[in-house]
Amino acid sequence: MTDVAFYHLERSSLETALPKLLEKALAAGLRVVVKLGSEERVEALNAALWTYEQGAFLPHGSARDGNAPDQPVWLTEGDDNPNGAAVLVLADGAESDRIADYARCLALFDGRDENALAAARARWKACKDKGFGLTYWRQTGAGGWQKQDL
Repeated sequence: MTDVAFYHLERSSLETALPKLLEKALAAGLRVVVKLGSEERVEALNAALWTYEQGAFLPHGSARDGNAPDQPVWLTEGDDNPNGAAVLVLADGAESDRIADYARCLALFDGRDENALAAARARWKACKDKGFGLTYWRQTGAGGWQKQDL
């Protein structure tokens, strides 16, 4: 059964928080699909991941780059898994009908946006109704993550 982890962004943007989560997944030998809300957001994040930290390298690509099977991290607005990923990241309000196809799903949402909060609550309920394992992570003052008991 898929585990769905909800990540409540409160202190940093997706562009700041996501690279560290992707680094952890890659270090564990996992491939990742990141689904975003639009092609424009895919390309903006694609560019941001090349420059998020001096000296860091996070291998990734999108349809614009091609070679999906060779990309450890695939950025898309579609609901496909062309790189054989075990982890799905949903951000920018993106939804997926294929969460159950992954071992793990990370749902990142902006806690400063009331619409994003409402959508995350609805997604939580839908995932709970489907029997997915659920965890909730909140950002710490230092920008890390702390698991919350609900």
